[in-house]
Amino acid sequence: MDSERPPIAAAIIVEAQRVLLVRRRIAEGTLSWQFPAGALNPGETPAAAAVRETWEETGLTVKASTVIGERTHPATGRQMHYIACEFIVGTATVADPDELDAIAWCDQVELQPASRPAYSSR
Repeated sequence: MDSERPPIAAAIIVEAQRVLLVRRRIAEGTLSWQFPAGALNPGETPAAAAVRETWEETGLTVKASTVIGERTHPATGRQMHYIACEFIVGTATVADPDELDAIAWCDQVELQPASRPAYSSR
C-alpha cells in the first residue's frame, strides 16, 4: 500500500438504474472513465470525502449511504474506499474542468467493456 499518499474515496451513485461516471482529463493508468473520487483530506472520513468529491467534480448533492468495500488498488497501491451515495439534488455537469472533461449516466449495457459511455445529463 502507498502510505505516502492519502487514501481515495470513490462515490458510487445510482439513479434511475444508471450509474454516474466521470472522465478524467488525464487518464490515471489505464482508467479514463471512473467514479467521482478523490483523496481524503486530513481528518476526513471516506464517506465525507465521497460526498465532497462528488460535489466538487459534478455539482451534485449526494448523501453517503453504505460502505461498499475497500481495497488496495492493484495499479496505484493506494487504499481505496467505495461508498454508495444517494442522489439528493442537482444536474450533473463538469464542475471541475481542470480535472474532468466529461460526465455520463451509464446503464448496464453501456458499461460493457466494448462500449463507451453515452453522454447524457440528469
